[in-house]
Amino acid sequence: MEGTIDHIEIEASDADEMAEFLQTLGFEIHRETEHHGKSYELKPPNSDQPLFEIHTVEGEEVPGINHIAFESDQVESLAEELREDDVDQVSDPYYVEATGRTIVNFRDPDGRRFQVVSSEE
Repeated sequence: MEGTIDHIEIEASDADEMAEFLQTLGFEIHRETEHHGKSYELKPPNSDQPLFEIHTVEGEEVPGINHIAFESDQVESLAEELREDDVDQVSDPYYVEATGRTIVNFRDPDGRRFQVVSSEE
């Protein structure tokens, strides 16, 4: 699969507190949404690096890395390729209005979640 890492989603005990902490490290807020409750996307210093997407944990979730997402202009065809390669739990592509992007989720052999997301326009 080709593509760069687009973002790393981190589930935090408190998204506001984590966003403030990352800002003290030089991160800048790229976008705030109501996706998964309140969500922050932050650009690392020297922003030629993946975004950090921060959410507050909900329900049975625990703080930690939720998923790593790769960026691609070929989300739909990559979903088919992943299925053909027998990758676990490949979702159908779906559109997320809050971010304006199409997403496909899938799992590695140990059950960790990964994503492919469409490029931002």
